Amino acid sequence: MLRLTWVQPEDLLAHELRQARLDGREPSAIEARWRAAGGPDAPVRAGASAHGVSRYLRLLAEDLLDELADLPSGLHHDEPTNLARIRSLCPDWPAPPTRAGGPRTGPAPAREALEAAWLGRAIGCLLGRPVEKLPLDGIRALARAAGNWPLTTYFTAVGVPDDLLAQYPWNRRSAPTSLAENIDGMPQDDDLDRPLLNLLLLRRHGKTFTTADVARLWLDELPPGRTFTAERVAYRNLLSGIEPPHTARHRNPFREWTGALIRADVHGWTNAGDPAAAAEQAHRDAVLSHTANGVYAAMFTAAVIATAAGGGHDVHACLRTGRRVIPPRSRLARAIDHAVQLAGSHADFDDVVDELHARYSPAHHWVHAVPNTALLTAALTHADGDFSGAVCRAVSGGWDTDSVGATAGSIAGLLAGDPAALPDRWRAPLKNRLATTVADFDGTGFDTLAHLTHLETTRS
Repeated sequence: MLRLTWVQPEDLLAHELRQARLDGREPSAIEARWRAAGGPDAPVRAGASAHGVSRYLRLLAEDLLDELADLPSGLHHDEPTNLARIRSLCPDWPAPPTRAGGPRTGPAPAREALEAAWLGRAIGCLLGRPVEKLPLDGIRALARAAGNWPLTTYFTAVGVPDDLLAQYPWNRRSAPTSLAENIDGMPQDDDLDRPLLNLLLLRRHGKTFTTADVARLWLDELPPGRTFTAERVAYRNLLSGIEPPHTARHRNPFREWTGALIRADVHGWTNAGDPAAAAEQAHRDAVLSHTANGVYAAMFTAAVIATAAGGGHDVHACLRTGRRVIPPRSRLARAIDHAVQLAGSHADFDDVVDELHARYSPAHHWVHAVPNTALLTAALTHADGDFSGAVCRAVSGGWDTDSVGATAGSIAGLLAGDPAALPDRWRAPLKNRLATTVADFDGTGFDTLAHLTHLETTRS
């Protein structure tokens, strides 16, 4: 039986019960009705529960999803999704760079820096792919068994005991192409597909694209089977005739997960020195599928990258600037502040990770944007922007390993400024070749992607 992931009503309802508590709603009465009817929990790691439910439970789940959506939230004043309201809550919103005659963007980053950023994104993603979905204990055990802890290079199965591999199996889809002994170019991954799709978006519509343009591009170029979590629900909502931004809210419990964050890089790369413009561009993209903290994570990432692309700032200044585009009383703002504090107070990054997991794992899904953005911030801060240190710390922290590794690699690669600044052990296995499902980009080299991105940085 086909159990399509991220769309089964009974699974959506179970995820929405958790999300409701996170965003300030009280779902206890609705949850009691679900439990009394025999409703199951959400799957811990997978995108769909192993078995279907009765027609009665499925219909009940759909009704309860709509009731949950009507519950009032105590956080709505502090965590808006509307851009004007977000800006009104941010007292230190970045001003655009200026010159005589009016605003302008900063100088475009060099093609070499953009190539390092694309490479860094691929490297961080590739490092995290084999251990995606594994618990933190499993990641540490597998790396230690191979003599690779703390992480310094790609994961390998060489030297790892069979019983440990049975206890903590590699990600099924990723291991054949992502372990050190198997890497032959950058394999297809949604964490690279999404920036490529946004590069295509800018080539077609420029920086003034609308959320509707994003939706049309998805329908034209993004296979439904290559969407996940919030994007899959938003895609389904589009096909049901629901228009943006309602696509992000309707029966979408994944609206604060990491999907919008992984789409943000291009918005930062193409607004060098203008973090506000990058954040606003990321917002127009993100609201197709995300709300509140899911949107803030994309805005934060875009602003950090735009600051780095403008030059003259270290990673700490970039992170501080990114923090300025997030409502200060939001959960994400508090998580970022906490992550910076932890990274500055612990010499051993494992201690940082343990505290992050103690704080966030009990209540959050492993793909939620709040803990993953906190981990990203902690990794970049603790590594002081060093490329290898950043990607290794990001992946060693668990949760959404390939996504956090990819974004950490993008930021640290951009700050490194040149592909030659990235150690050869990371670059060589990629062979300057990327696999993707995005039209016309399959097999493209990172140097070519840098050239195409550079062209978009100069477009108005």
